[in-house]
Amino acid sequence: MTESARLYTRARVLGYQRSQRKQHPNATLLGLENVKCKEDTEFYMGKRVAYIYRAERPKNGSKIRVIWGRVTRPHGTSGVVRAKFRKNLPGTSFGSIVRVMMYPSRI
Repeated sequence: MTESARLYTRARVLGYQRSQRKQHPNATLLGLENVKCKEDTEFYMGKRVAYIYRAERPKNGSKIRVIWGRVTRPHGTSGVVRAKFRKNLPGTSFGSIVRVMMYPSRI
């Protein structure tokens, strides 16, 4: 038997892009697992991101919901990226894990 390959890598939601007095909830900052410099983030540009959470009431027979997004650009030089989600992530998502899918591929 062969093991199935995992088609995603993990990232942590760090917060919204912000300035000294204002935050921009349409740009979410993600810290990618095992990425430490800006050059390593190039592979993840354009990849899809899934924030998976559990709701109280079932919808279509499931309590699990997903908010999809996309990695748009690097943020700084330490391996953090910006992502744009279809609906802005809630503030309760800060510190949680999201999945960065290995598709679409640009190779």
